[in-house]
Order: sequence, then C-alpha cells, then structure tokens
Amino acid sequence: MASEVAALAAVSAAATVALSYARLATSRLAPGIPRLAALLPVLLLLPFLPFAFSSIHLRTISAFFLVWLCAFKLLLLAAGHGPLHPSLPLPRFAALFAALVSARCYRARLPAWAVPAFDGAHVYLMLELFLASAAALARALLGAELEPQFDRPYLASSLRDFWGRRWNLMVPGVLRPCVYRPVRARLGPAAGLLAAFLVSGVMHEVMFYYITLEAGTGEVAAFFALHGACAVAERWCAGRRGGGMWRLPRPVATALTLAFVTGTGSWLFFAPVIRSGLDKAIVAECEGMLAFLERAGRNPAAAARLV
Repeated sequence: MASEVAALAAVSAAATVALSYARLATSRLAPGIPRLAALLPVLLLLPFLPFAFSSIHLRTISAFFLVWLCAFKLLLLAAGHGPLHPSLPLPRFAALFAALVSARCYRARLPAWAVPAFDGAHVYLMLELFLASAAALARALLGAELEPQFDRPYLASSLRDFWGRRWNLMVPGVLRPCVYRPVRARLGPAAGLLAAFLVSGVMHEVMFYYITLEAGTGEVAAFFALHGACAVAERWCAGRRGGGMWRLPRPVATALTLAFVTGTGSWLFFAPVIRSGLDKAIVAECEGMLAFLERAGRNPAAAARLV
C-alpha cells in the first residue's frame, strides 16, 4: 500500500508538471506542426507513467486517463480543437459495486450464460465508480467538471445507442473529433463509424496490455471491429427502410441489444480475461481494498500506519 501511495504521488506530480508545460506551450504556439512538436515530449512521457503502479486497478485507470483520453485531447489541442470541457453526476453505485465484489464467491455457481452478465456488470460498476469519483475529486480540488461517463447503458435500444450515447461517453467524446469526423469528411459516415470502432479496438488492446503486461491476442480488437461492422449494417438498414426495421417495441430492442453485447463480449472481450485468470486477480484486489477500508473504519490509526 505504501509503495502505491508513493507511486500515486510521483505519477500525479509528473503528470501535473507535464500538463502544465503543455498548457504553457499551446498558449504560445499556433495550432499545427509547431504545437504538435512542442507537445511531443508530453505525448512520449504519458505512456510510461502507468507502469509505476503494481495495482491492476491503478495501472488501468491511470492508463485510461493518461494514455487514451489525455493523449487524444492533446492531439486535438495540437490541431487547434478543444478545449477540454464537460459535466457529470456524483457517484451512484459504490454500494452496489461493493455488493457485487462481495458476491464474487457465487460467480463459480452461476450458469455459463450468466457469467458474462456478471462480469459486464462488474466492469460497468467499476468504471462508473472510478470515473465518477475522479470527477468528484476534480470538482472539489479544481472546480472543474469532467465529461459524463454513462447514461443508463442497460436501456440501450441499438448498438449505436449503446456505444455512441450511453456507454463510457468520454471515449466517443474523443473519438468523434479525432477519428469519426475527419474520416467521415473524406470517405463518408459509414467509413467514419467503422474507423472509430477500429481505433477503439486498438486502444482497448493497449489498455489490456497495461492490465496484463502481456501482448494482446487481438480478440478485443476483433470485438470492436465486429461491433463496428454491425453498427454500420444497422445504420444502413435503418436508412434503407426508413428506420421501420428497427422500430421494435423498446423492451424488445433493448433485450436484443444487450443480448448481442453480452454474447459477443463473452466470446471475444472476456475470453482472454478469464483464460488468463485476470478476472480472479482483479476481484481479489477489490476484495483486498474493501478489507482495508473495513479495517480503516474500525481502527483508523492502524490503517494509517499501514499506508
């Protein structure tokens, strides 16, 4: 625990210095090659910072913010787009997340079809908790609002609704200006949509590398490539038939969407996680953190000495 606190302090200090430099550099240079050249040291530094953590959760969350979101935002800044702006609710699912972790012992007893739903709920609640907590911290310390993360993804009625309007909205928030719009302007909306999914797949493979510290298998990228192709087909069919094909009763459309996301997720997204035993390591780390917080609640002085 002490080493992780020290790593958190070091990474926070390094990121603060790097981004302060980025702010100064962009304020004095015009968008384009000069600004990109000035930001290059920061862009090269950010991918190394998450390796300071041994904790899977801290390494993954820091990689998501620094290597994905921050790097894409800096690229937009280099091109003269931005600024980094947003708005977000307070954490809502901490208790439910704790209950889900506590229920981990029952996962082995679940039928095979229910395991992906359980794992998907864990991912959703983990992201909701960490991202909303980060937003609350930014609001308290900096007076800044971060972008919203989720909008009830369990109510999605199509793949485009799920990925574009409801799931982890920080990601489409950077993929739209970085990938979708430039490709759409040159090759059309379908190509822009597919390109955004392909880049998301590549970046998820990068995130998995930070989690496992091993080369990816390509299954996660294939998951997003499949969903991109299906989203393009969905868009084409809806446009060709005036949207009538997709005007199913909303509960039916939602059930079909979630079944497709869960089924393909079990096949391609969660398969490498379960195969490597990473799911057990992640939940064990969560259980350790919950146990630490429980001990801290009973004996704050002893917990402070452990830190």
